[in-house]
Amino acid sequence: MASEESSSGSNSLFIQIQKALKGVDYPTDKQTLVETARSNGASEDVLSALGALPDQQFQTPAEVSKAVGEEET
Repeated sequence: MASEESSSGSNSLFIQIQKALKGVDYPTDKQTLVETARSNGASEDVLSALGALPDQQFQTPAEVSKAVGEEET
């Protein structure tokens, strides 16, 4: 059961991240992701997850989600 709860929590975070990144033009970098999320009113959880990403170029929203998932493990 605990793994199901954490999984649904992760899915919720991914949804929040994608909403917070509305309007981002890809490819983009970590700094732009964080700044866009902040200007879109993202929660501290979202800002923290994006802040933990590696400093690199992200080509697609899916690549951002994958990187966030890797940081959570």
